Amino acid sequence: MTSLIPDVDTPSAPWTGRFDGDGPEHRRWWQAVAPLPAVTGPAGAAQEAPQPAARPAAILGFASDEGVRRNKGRTGAAAAPEALRRALGPLAFHLDRAVYDAGDVAVAGGDLEGGQARLGRAVASLLDTGHLTVVLGGGHETAYASYLGVGASRAVTEGKRLGVLNLDAHFDLRDEPVASSGTPFLQMARAEAAAGRGFRYAVAGISEANNTRALFETADRLGVRYLLDEDCSEERVRDFVASFLADIDVLYLTIDLDVLPAAVAPGVSAPAAYGVPLPVISAVCRQVARSGKLLHCDVAELNPEFDLDSRTARVAARLVDTLLR
Repeated sequence: MTSLIPDVDTPSAPWTGRFDGDGPEHRRWWQAVAPLPAVTGPAGAAQEAPQPAARPAAILGFASDEGVRRNKGRTGAAAAPEALRRALGPLAFHLDRAVYDAGDVAVAGGDLEGGQARLGRAVASLLDTGHLTVVLGGGHETAYASYLGVGASRAVTEGKRLGVLNLDAHFDLRDEPVASSGTPFLQMARAEAAAGRGFRYAVAGISEANNTRALFETADRLGVRYLLDEDCSEERVRDFVASFLADIDVLYLTIDLDVLPAAVAPGVSAPAAYGVPLPVISAVCRQVARSGKLLHCDVAELNPEFDLDSRTARVAARLVDTLLR
């Protein structure tokens, strides 16, 4: 059998968690998640996966903090995929879809661009075989890796309007000579322009104090929709997201965990002094999941080294669980 995604560096490992019994009434994530099966046809060619009532989800880890290092942040996010799996494992499993673990793509030797390209190919392959893809980052350089896969998928190349929704305290639109965790959305804007497509990008949670005037000017020039953290009431965010969803066909949702208050998410590169309340972020995840437009999602910037009592990992796990409901 040939792997469906040859670009993965580390295959999936068994998940662990609390054991209450083997019956479906006791099921937890660690009992439900299975290794991604290799689907092969003639000459080992990958084939379309069967389509259940709900698309199967495929989880990929992106073990990278090279972008954070380049952006002069606190490194450690490369350990996040493992920490997120540990936090997901004990959760009760209430999903009506199959969930597979496709393993990890790891950035080594400072080769961020090579790692992003490999994750992109893996994501595109999974999307084109009918999966809802979930990437566990990694610094927010994860976003450009995700985009490479989403942008190369048939859903986008065959003409569906792609929207990128970022829950984040930062625009990440830096214009730098070297790509980092601060540049992914400017990279996306340029790639979309090169492909002859409009750049549809919205951000909820922007911290005015942590984004320079130049970044606001770049956002305005690119037509970015944004909502400041201080304006993120549940009603305003719901309307903001609904308006954005109305103008697109498929959605890539990326969650930078530094959008949350530092007390809720201490384990990130840049903890938020203000942040958006967790119930608001959770409501966005429910809204997106119910829209029917979610194509791909990722969670970024978890840094286990600074995570008190695995608080940030547990929050991220709850958000992933909500997105897959």
